[in-house]
Amino acid sequence: MKTLEVLNNTEMIRTALPVMEQFYTVQGEGYHQGKAAYFIRLAGCNVGCTWCDVKESWDADKHPKTAIKTLTHEASQHEGNIVVITGGEPLMYDLEYLTKSLKDAGLKTHIETSAAYPLSGHWDWICVSPKKFKPALPEIMPLADELKIIVYNRHDFKWAETHAAQVSGNCKLYLQPEWGKAPEMMPLIVNYVKANPQWQISLQIHKYINVP
Repeated sequence: MKTLEVLNNTEMIRTALPVMEQFYTVQGEGYHQGKAAYFIRLAGCNVGCTWCDVKESWDADKHPKTAIKTLTHEASQHEGNIVVITGGEPLMYDLEYLTKSLKDAGLKTHIETSAAYPLSGHWDWICVSPKKFKPALPEIMPLADELKIIVYNRHDFKWAETHAAQVSGNCKLYLQPEWGKAPEMMPLIVNYVKANPQWQISLQIHKYINVP
């Protein structure tokens, strides 16, 4: 993956970004679950989660670059006004130009990120989901509106508390079972939330109701 070439091409990120897919659906996870939202999934990621369900997004060179003005136009064609920028790892790119374009069009900007790269862009909602494979930058943690921890094994509860200590008191805290381990992890998550009610459970409802 020619990551450095992508990152260093300043003119490209001002006008276009590599996009794996974009679609209008409902937010399936976290605080805004169930709300109509337009998703823009940027291609490119080197965080390397072994259980990632969109590994086809990792290689940016396999996906076309789409003009920011086109992304904004297509996102504006729907009744919902939330646009979720996800990946891949979207913060591999400077998102200043994309978010400015979206906000100028009257859209709300949300991001889902591992926080492994510096924050760029202007956001109405920041969901941080840190990963063990590439640490989150500590300066981003206090800016998170939502902390989403993927629970793959029992050790992830300690991992969750380590990151909860880094966010603000207003940040929403979520524990979400890794899809393939949900039957095993869900009883543990339920018990943990009952004992630690500052946490809530996040489910990937889009997978249950069969929408993107």
